[in-house]
Amino acid sequence: MLESVGALTGSPWIYAVVALSVLLDVFLPVLPSGVLVITAATAAAASSTTVTATADEATRQVPSLLVLTLSAATASVLGDLVAYRLAWRGGDRLDRAIARSRRLTTAQERLGAALSRGGGALVVIARFAPAGRSVVSLGAGAAHRKVREFLPWSALAGVAWATYSVSLGYFGGQWLGASWLGTAVSVLALFLAGALAALVVRRPPHTRRAPVASGSPAGN
Repeated sequence: MLESVGALTGSPWIYAVVALSVLLDVFLPVLPSGVLVITAATAAAASSTTVTATADEATRQVPSLLVLTLSAATASVLGDLVAYRLAWRGGDRLDRAIARSRRLTTAQERLGAALSRGGGALVVIARFAPAGRSVVSLGAGAAHRKVREFLPWSALAGVAWATYSVSLGYFGGQWLGASWLGTAVSVLALFLAGALAALVVRRPPHTRRAPVASGSPAGN
């Protein structure tokens, strides 16, 4: 896979492939969009270390990490908005599709409770959790939240996730080399961030002690 993506990095098609994968990821959480972003960034790091030609030739051969990040982030926000609008309009077919997914239904219940406690900042954390992006986008639309309340957090989540994924791939390729080891370590770091995010969004609410009435007698 690394060799195939490495050959694709010399073409602008790499941005389209990454964007399409991230866009569809909100509907198909099983798509390895994060792995693809990391692999593309790792291949870019490999190209930057092997290119010894002029600066113009290097620019043509090495994809722009900034464009790669913007492609992933923009596709993330667009996918969120599409899922948000579909859930807003509702429909029996969509309801049945969500109900058939036990994993999505369970995550929606847990994340819904977490969002009621944490607010918008938790949308950013949920972007890293497995299926968290789908749950947040569909949940916001189904709850008819205003787009101005949802869009800024979705944009921040997309930029944070894309920047983190590209950085993992690039610096992993720089430090460990463009090998399966470097890619595997970067992907593992992405999965660990997802596992940590899942723990945060699924954390049960803290219970608080009821205050003791000031007039209650002590020792009785």
